Amino acid sequence: MDNTVKISAADVKKLREATGAGMMDCKKALVEAEGNFDKAIEVLRKKGQKVAAKRADRESSEGVAITKINDDNTAGVAIVLACETDFVAKNDSYKALAEEFVNIAINHSNKEDFLAADFGGMTVAEKLIEQTGVIGEKIDITAFERIEAPYVGAYTHIGKIAALVGLNNAIDKADVLTKDLAMQVASMGATTLSYKDFDPAFVASETEARIAVIEKDNEELARLGKTLKNVPKYISMAQLTPEVLAQAEEDAKAELKAEGKPEQIWDRILPGKMDRFVSDNTTLDKEQCLLDQDFIKDEKKTVDAYVKSYGNVAVTEFKRVSLG
Repeated sequence: MDNTVKISAADVKKLREATGAGMMDCKKALVEAEGNFDKAIEVLRKKGQKVAAKRADRESSEGVAITKINDDNTAGVAIVLACETDFVAKNDSYKALAEEFVNIAINHSNKEDFLAADFGGMTVAEKLIEQTGVIGEKIDITAFERIEAPYVGAYTHIGKIAALVGLNNAIDKADVLTKDLAMQVASMGATTLSYKDFDPAFVASETEARIAVIEKDNEELARLGKTLKNVPKYISMAQLTPEVLAQAEEDAKAELKAEGKPEQIWDRILPGKMDRFVSDNTTLDKEQCLLDQDFIKDEKKTVDAYVKSYGNVAVTEFKRVSLG
């Protein structure tokens, strides 16, 4: 290597703009490459590979969650560009890098194709390695989600959580509806659209587990002389068959009779009791099913009721990504 090779400030600036590396790192790379620009990039990339290998077992729990919707709102992607520290994640150049990545991601249907895509003469995967060397921290794409639908909208919460929502119809104010729904997904973390999507075996095992937890809690509450928690028989609307609901109504009527309530006013009281029964016995749905959750902007209605207020439209799917 010829250490006497002349490296101009313009060459250093050009390499820095191309890679984001520091000025001294760029100058050293150009000296090692004897002024050859392409070889200097390769020098920096090899440095990145060494850093990446050393930090492979590091946890990338910070970073940026970001979305991109195409021009006609028929496709959207959400990715997480992860790093090790909040200090790096808050850096403007890091956020700009995330923006560059998501602009490429929108054109690809899966993470594998995205990582193999071109990024200024190298692949996205190679760019990640290069930037690991530049930044000195492990950086990676830890999440990639894509939705295609007649209308797709998104919401990002302070760069930490991002959500996409697809609709089957590009209705008027679809942008408002999808943003509200994506905000719901980001905030409440639903995993599926409706209780109808649940596997019966999952519901059965989850019911058993939840009842066991409540009964264990009640043992301690009883010991302390405190009010016991309600132990539900069911946790999902999937379990509330017509027979179960009919029995619940009969039980409610028996309670009203035992309380001495006049039969002529039962019709006014029963709906409230049945609503309470359904609410007490659908806790799984409210946690995991988007359409069955209480709408965060108006908890008096479900998300399903909110969607129906827009008329002829339905949610086709949703995706959520987050740090960590």
